[in-house]
Amino acid sequence: MLRKLRIAAAVVCFTLVTLLFLDFTGTLHAWFGWLARIQFLPALLAVNVGVVAALVVATLLFGRVYCSVVCPLGVMQDGISHLAGRRTKNRFRYSPAKRALRYTVLALFILSLVAGAGLIIGKLFALLAPYSAYGRIVQNLLAPLWGWGNNLLAYFAERIDSYAFYRTDVWVRSAATFAVAAATFAVIAALAWRNGRTWCNTVCPVGTVLGFLSRFSLLRPVIDTEKCVGCNRCARNCKASCIDIEHHRIDYSRCVVCMDCIDTCHKHAIVYKLRPKSPKPAEKEKSVSMREGSSAGISRRSFLSLAGLFAARSALRAQEKLTDGGLAAVERKQIPVRTTPIVPAGAQGLRHLTQHCTGCQLCVATCPNGVLRPSEKLTTLMQPEMSYERGYCRPECTKCSEVCPAGAILPVTTAEKSSVQIGHAVWVRANCVPLTDGVECGNCARHCPSGAITMVPSDPADPESPKIPVVNTERCIGCGACENLCPARPFSAIYVEGHERHRTI
Repeated sequence: MLRKLRIAAAVVCFTLVTLLFLDFTGTLHAWFGWLARIQFLPALLAVNVGVVAALVVATLLFGRVYCSVVCPLGVMQDGISHLAGRRTKNRFRYSPAKRALRYTVLALFILSLVAGAGLIIGKLFALLAPYSAYGRIVQNLLAPLWGWGNNLLAYFAERIDSYAFYRTDVWVRSAATFAVAAATFAVIAALAWRNGRTWCNTVCPVGTVLGFLSRFSLLRPVIDTEKCVGCNRCARNCKASCIDIEHHRIDYSRCVVCMDCIDTCHKHAIVYKLRPKSPKPAEKEKSVSMREGSSAGISRRSFLSLAGLFAARSALRAQEKLTDGGLAAVERKQIPVRTTPIVPAGAQGLRHLTQHCTGCQLCVATCPNGVLRPSEKLTTLMQPEMSYERGYCRPECTKCSEVCPAGAILPVTTAEKSSVQIGHAVWVRANCVPLTDGVECGNCARHCPSGAITMVPSDPADPESPKIPVVNTERCIGCGACENLCPARPFSAIYVEGHERHRTI
């Protein structure tokens, strides 16, 4: 019954967390957004003391139930391992813990969080965060199949239009994001298929921290040496490879409390109960010949020997021009070169976002205007940045600040957002339509929500000269409406330059 309850709870949590990334309507976050906020690392980075304390207490009471129920990456591995187990029964065996590797990875991971953008190699280790890794997998691999299921080609065509895949730099951005997600999934899936919870108990930094705490858990699976006949069925079905049946020991730092061993043991020799005050020595050796023939202390797993399988999206569309109503050719808009990236209101600036963001891409999946996209730069790899080819950041939208579980984008109201300056508009004279084509425009001024753009004659001495925009940088909030709606091609005549530190105007 304990195993069935654990599986039911895990399936519910896994399904709802997955739907948070696939929720194109934005309604699920109001009901189940708390599932993202109770993930261990996002709660830690958001300094959510209540959640972190609750997870620590739960681990000290029940063991690593977080890894087997709440963590979506762990549940995904269980699903893959279950599929592999349908082909090969009793395929696991005990192997000693690789403590040196576990704590080395944890130390480098902590260093990456402390160093922030100052250590490029640290950003690579930051990709090991389990919840964020799963978010990238869903957002980049599963979302295309889910979102427009019966019109997949149209979905990819829209994405290609939006990201301007004919441009090399943007293609590299999207390909890098997809490659990281695909490589992560390939490595984790291969390890789970072959060895169960190898990733959780050797690489995952959250698993290492909770594993250290679970050694002192109050409730735990315990082997009754009086009932145990040494059949080794529990060890051969333990996906964590943590049951040493020869010495009747369980490595509780690796046990994820999946209850598979309890369900498998036909002698009821394993019970989930209070931790015994002192371990009871075995009264006699059982099944000596069987144990001597085994080599449970030797691990033959070739850990981390599988190479990541990188893939890139295919450019399904070759033509570089769209049509306006099927009549006139319209050249796609290209991304301007920004000195400083733009990050959402609520992030407070580049430094705060870089230090707190785990790159889970929940904000990217939730953004209704397609403004947010993952960065391909090594210093901010997989973290969100803004660009205005697909749309602009509407002042009334606060979705990204509502869903961020790590505190990288702090909650803001619509009133607060309208007064936060995340960047400022810059006019490029050489691209402006009134000067290049001799026509009236004024799109940027008409659609500016903060009234920061004014149209004035290009020649002060001639009031009838073509009018050009003048930007009041003190009023501009950097929403990107002007850049997005500018008719100039391929580069807008006005674009937004980001601010390293946001300010209130």
